[in-house]
Amino acid sequence: MPRRAKRYATRAGLASSATSAALVLALAGTVTGCTGSSGGEDDKDGKPGGASASPSAAAPGKYDSLPEPCGTVGVSHLRDMLPGAAASGDGGDGGDEENTAAPSTGPDPLEGEASTTYDTDRSVGCRWKSATTLGTRHLSVQFERVVSYDPSVSDDEQAERLYGEKARKAGISGAPGPTSGSPSGKTPDGHASPTAEDGGKSTGDDDPGSSADPDKTPAETPSSTAEEDVAPRTLQDIGDAAYLDDALHTADSGLHRDITLVFRTANVIATVEYDQWVTDKHRIPDSHELQQKTRRLAEQLAGRFEED
Repeated sequence: MPRRAKRYATRAGLASSATSAALVLALAGTVTGCTGSSGGEDDKDGKPGGASASPSAAAPGKYDSLPEPCGTVGVSHLRDMLPGAAASGDGGDGGDEENTAAPSTGPDPLEGEASTTYDTDRSVGCRWKSATTLGTRHLSVQFERVVSYDPSVSDDEQAERLYGEKARKAGISGAPGPTSGSPSGKTPDGHASPTAEDGGKSTGDDDPGSSADPDKTPAETPSSTAEEDVAPRTLQDIGDAAYLDDALHTADSGLHRDITLVFRTANVIATVEYDQWVTDKHRIPDSHELQQKTRRLAEQLAGRFEED
């Protein structure tokens, strides 16, 4: 009897040891499984992050949201760029024909109308319209926040690429990346050019046999300086990069000039579009005026981003 009891005790001890070992292995597997499945959740842009992100991944962009677009343009800019809207808001005619507002029963044109968007953190816009007895003006601002889904490319770098594509598509001379625009000194059809406002008349510069009048003083000799000032071009001191495009359209029922200014600041691309339509084709919209007003607004918008 003592030997049999001892044999049973030995077997019980071995069974207990095996059970303990199996329990330890099971617990170890559970811990390993939990550790392997843990990791940071994706951020709101769907970019991988947290502990599972690569330590060499590019840094996120400076901006993770966008401003309310209709509130970004100051009233002073709106009154300056939309004379008909300003006159309508004042209840008067502004004292001249240009500022005589056309009859309207709609909402206040200075309030603007927000563009339809499905993600206000990625893309927003607002547009305004004013009408006078001489024609119509439209203004719009759009903001796009660029997000890169390539971990080796930062949001700012992706925004720079997209900006370059826009500039090249617009035919802007000196745009970053491979050039696909027109040769220097020439612009695509419809854009402001040395002959955009003189009906295509030749200045004689292309004729090898022509020469400047020797009796004219330097001040009287034709110059392309003013024409170059309004030609489509890159701009300085607006965001990280900027360009301006100017197109005069005469084929439509009403003549109109369209100004487009695009600038990039970090990972945001902003677009300002401003146009003037006239029914009298003898009153060509002035490039200098429209470009100057567009540029002032763009400078104000870029400054607003820099303050954030």
